[in-house]
Amino acid sequence: MTQATSRQTRPVEETEILRYAAFALGDQGGNPAGVVLDATGLDAEQMQAIAAQVGYSETAFLFPGDTGPRRQIRYFSPLAEVAFCGHATIATAVAFAERYGPGELNLATPAGPVSVATEASTSGIVATLTSVPTSVRALDETILTELLSTLRWEAGDLDPQLSPRIANAGNDHPVLAVTSRERLADLEYDFPRLADLMDRLGWTTVHLVWREDPATYHARDPFPPGGVVEDPATGAAAAAFGAYLRDLGLAPSTRRVTVRQGEDMGSPSELVVEITKGADEGVRVSGTARPLDQEV
Repeated sequence: MTQATSRQTRPVEETEILRYAAFALGDQGGNPAGVVLDATGLDAEQMQAIAAQVGYSETAFLFPGDTGPRRQIRYFSPLAEVAFCGHATIATAVAFAERYGPGELNLATPAGPVSVATEASTSGIVATLTSVPTSVRALDETILTELLSTLRWEAGDLDPQLSPRIANAGNDHPVLAVTSRERLADLEYDFPRLADLMDRLGWTTVHLVWREDPATYHARDPFPPGGVVEDPATGAAAAAFGAYLRDLGLAPSTRRVTVRQGEDMGSPSELVVEITKGADEGVRVSGTARPLDQEV
């Protein structure tokens, strides 16, 4: 029995639910996440109901630190629980730091242990998560053809220097790179077909990128398994993308890249990815989070 289900349940209306936009640019953009800093007494059904009520791509539920040095955290989209969510982790860490002070927050996620460091800066609290160990593998050609069909893209749209892969930093994310910013901007995919494909293969988002220069990428992330057309900022995918670049030998000399996301949605976001040298070290992703209306 998990920690979350072993407690006596409490009424949902007694739960404080915060809202933050992670990876925001100042007071603009970012990806909204629900944050529950004390999920004591909530069971999975209640957490799912809260996530559906909040309506964001994910809501994070943090439990008190009674599992040793780590606090349990769980993530729910409006439709289902997910193993790891980067932007909700950043939002949770910033909310926690604003209430209790900056420092290290060690989390036990369903995908494995994740640490988040927070520090004060002139732009507010900056949070840096370190992902679970990463992996990268080939994307089957038959699956790639099906994926391109659901996106309504052609094989010729893909950048030959950035070959398709499946990257994982807690969740599986297929990575496709295109040859132009215009191709990335033109995204009108088949939602039901992509949702079915991703459900069959256990993918969380599809990470679509265009390379502006070796240290700057633009990204879009369809998320139909969560009932969301697109994420404006996806920390888990950014961590997986860092592993992808390392696997292809494309990490810049600084080992840092900036991922710009959400621009085509009118919600510009910025994720800074630090590419560690070994897969067992995880990948670090940094960003800020701004509070939205403080309670749902």
